Amino acid sequence: MTQFDVDLFIIGAGSGGVRAGRIAAGYGASVLVAEEYRVGGTCVIRGCVPKKLFVYASRFAEEFEDSVGFGWTPGETSFDWSRLVAAKDKEIDRLNGIYIRNLERSGAKIVQSRAEIVDPHTVRLLAEDRLVRAKTILVATGGTPFIMPDLPGRELAISSNEAFHLARLPEKIVVVGGGYIAVEFAGIFNGLGVETTLIHRGDGLLRGFDADMRRTLREEIEKKGIRVLLNETLAGIEKSGDGLIARTNGGEAIACGEVMLATGRRPNTSGLGLEKAGVALDGSGAIVVDAYSQSNVPSIYAVGDVTNRINLTPVAIREGHAFADTVFGGKKISVDHLGVPKAVFSQPEIGSVGLTEEEALAEFEAVDVYQTSFRPMKHTLSGRDERTLMKLLVDADSDRVVGCHILGPDAGEMIQIVAITLKMRATKADFDATMALHPTAAEELVTMRQPTTRHRRTA
Repeated sequence: MTQFDVDLFIIGAGSGGVRAGRIAAGYGASVLVAEEYRVGGTCVIRGCVPKKLFVYASRFAEEFEDSVGFGWTPGETSFDWSRLVAAKDKEIDRLNGIYIRNLERSGAKIVQSRAEIVDPHTVRLLAEDRLVRAKTILVATGGTPFIMPDLPGRELAISSNEAFHLARLPEKIVVVGGGYIAVEFAGIFNGLGVETTLIHRGDGLLRGFDADMRRTLREEIEKKGIRVLLNETLAGIEKSGDGLIARTNGGEAIACGEVMLATGRRPNTSGLGLEKAGVALDGSGAIVVDAYSQSNVPSIYAVGDVTNRINLTPVAIREGHAFADTVFGGKKISVDHLGVPKAVFSQPEIGSVGLTEEEALAEFEAVDVYQTSFRPMKHTLSGRDERTLMKLLVDADSDRVVGCHILGPDAGEMIQIVAITLKMRATKADFDATMALHPTAAEELVTMRQPTTRHRRTA
């Protein structure tokens, strides 16, 4: 009989890997987790959590301004970047410790080392130059920032990784990209008083989101002072005295203190030895897996961003849990990747679940659109020129709500609850029958009675 050192070897102690390890250990499996950086993964260490802390920090300047309309006379204020970074680091250290303790309490063991696959059942721990035999291997190494390889001066740029640890806050910054990370950090830097330029090669921000949300977000962030250059690309970066020059293909030279590249992330599979084991990768370098997160090599599985399915932390957690249930709990559970809610912590933020209007029109013969735009109640006194946008998409034949999109304060909080209703296949009649909660922005979701647009497909 083949002897194994452990039942499960996990490469990567991010959200998906940690959840898989804890649940597998709970089923009695011997689990070893290898992590070369810090336990917690991108989301906890240098992603969602520290980013949202920075978002909170960047909103205070507007809060001070808005308070005047409510009778306050704010005094002199100042911002200390180093204090924010130190406070953020303290919280991340706390969370890192919690993740480690939770893993160890479950019975899993952690080793601080890079790990590389040697064959379908063998992993090498580089820090110890030790081979470990595992019955099952789970790859949960997440993603890594994509830095344009042919960009002149690319070594002068930062990614979101470095943005969390800048020694000083620049006076001016150029952010390149149009996705989650780009628009969120543009809002952060702008809110902290940095002159911010956002460059994106596409004709709209947030590809894949509803077109009305994309258009309105651009309008709103430009009101806040962010300069948005669409259909433009970065040609190169040069040093200039104590700063940088970002040159665009349109011929513009933008002086700045930092250039942040937020042009996407790629599955973190390079150098893991997957090819040696015969694991199939797709064109982006992602591990190809089935509905149960199993690769083409039966003993090797993968969860989270490294599979490039839906690259969100809760999805990785659910995939890791389902993997452990299936392989060690005998429950054969797959993850439903439909109807996953999304939030972008731009300013204003966006919450989205279900189909966009474009997707609904492609799927259904008849679609009713319920849409409203209004000034948030707070700004009737603050005087701020900011709009909230809400949109429901309904399959007119079944009356089922198939999409909901919100742009405005607390959009992420609202969309989490709306996601439950979509998962339960609620109808527009169900929304209409729900009593409104006044005065809230969310009451608009249950008080829109007449469609703003009726789409009907003709033969």
